[in-house]
Order: sequence, then C-alpha cells, then structure tokens
Amino acid sequence: MRFKLLRRRLTISAPRVAVRSALPWPLRWAVAAIVFGFCAAIALWAFEFGKGIAGLDAGAREDLTRLRQEVGRLRDERDRAQSVANTAGSLLTSEKAAQEQLVTQIKRLEAENRELRDNLGFFEKLLPTAATDGVVIRGLQAELLAGSQLKWQVLIMQPAARATEFTGRLEITVDGLQNGKPWTTVLPGGLQALQLRQYRRLEGLIDVPAQTVVKTVTAKVFEGNNIRAVQTFKF
Repeated sequence: MRFKLLRRRLTISAPRVAVRSALPWPLRWAVAAIVFGFCAAIALWAFEFGKGIAGLDAGAREDLTRLRQEVGRLRDERDRAQSVANTAGSLLTSEKAAQEQLVTQIKRLEAENRELRDNLGFFEKLLPTAATDGVVIRGLQAELLAGSQLKWQVLIMQPAARATEFTGRLEITVDGLQNGKPWTTVLPGGLQALQLRQYRRLEGLIDVPAQTVVKTVTAKVFEGNNIRAVQTFKF
C-alpha cells in the first residue's frame, strides 16, 4: 500500500503542484514601480550626460541668458515708452482743459464788455442837455441777433428836475422789406404801458421772418392819443 502511494507521487501520474509567490500584489506593484523609476532615472542621467559631452547644454544656457537679457531690455523700453505716452496724454488733457477755460473766460469778458458798453451809452444819455419840458427819447438802439430776432433798447426821460410822474404808452415799429415788398411789424401785444418820473429804460425782442431786411426801428411815446416823443433808428 505504501509502495503504491510512493510510486504515484514519483511517477507521471503524480498530482500537479502549483508554486505561488508569497508576496501580496500591492507589494509587487510597488517593487515594479521602484524598478521602473530607477530605470527612468538612469536614462535621464545618461541623456543629460550625453548632452553635456556634446556641448549642447552650454549653448542652450547661453541662448537662454541672452534671451532673458533681451526680454529685460525690451521690457524697459516698453516701460519708458508707456511713461512718455502717459505724460503726453496728461499734457494734452491739461492743455485741452486750459483751452476750454480760456474760451469760457473770453466769452464771459465779451459779455461783460457788451454790458459795459450798454451801461456807458445809457449813462451818457443821462447827462444833462438843454432844458426841455415833457418826455423825450434820449436813446434808441437796435441789433439783429442770430436766429432771426431783433433786440431793441430805448431810454425815455423827463429832463425837468421836478417832473411829475408820466403815464403813457410806448410803441415800437419795425419797417423793412420782405422778398422785395414793404414789411412792417410792431411789438407783440401792441402798445406797451409806460410810467416814469425821471427816466425809464426798456428793451425787448421782436421776431423777424426769413427773407426780411430790416431798415428802420421807430419808437413813439403816446400820452392818451397824442404823440409826445418820436425817434427812429436806421440800419
């Protein structure tokens, strides 16, 4: 019996035996990774060593250094150009603001100059003249403005030192030519009420139609139905 068992184990009919590793699979993967990493390190070292022997690495480093210097120089030039552009922009903005301020001041001075001329003419007309009783028109002025408008001013006085209050009406008439034909207009609303003791200054605007040439502006002062003073301004 024992002989049969021994013969079965030693002959071809003996049962198959499987040899398995005692290492678990995570440890086997770790060992494989270490081996592959080591091989990669050796290959990289060999590549770098060969590149150093061939002289390629030195040239690349020189080129890299030169390119870095060039980049630095271009960056400095860009910063200087940007600084110049910013300065020029600031100067242009300041110059534009100064120019606008100057234009505003010029317009304000022109307006003040016109006002001073008007006041000067007004007070010149207040200077005493030959003794005259009743109401007189000392000054009538007219000016055509942009937008087809006519601006008129009139100064009415009573030269007497102790004049009584005057109550009347003022009429402004504008005469001219429209398309070659006679044309006349008056103040909107007709005659304007007028009251004064020493002097009164009045002014206003009258619309002038297109294709119209103004020739004269006439001011009349009425007391009741009687005309007390007349003056005409000619263009």
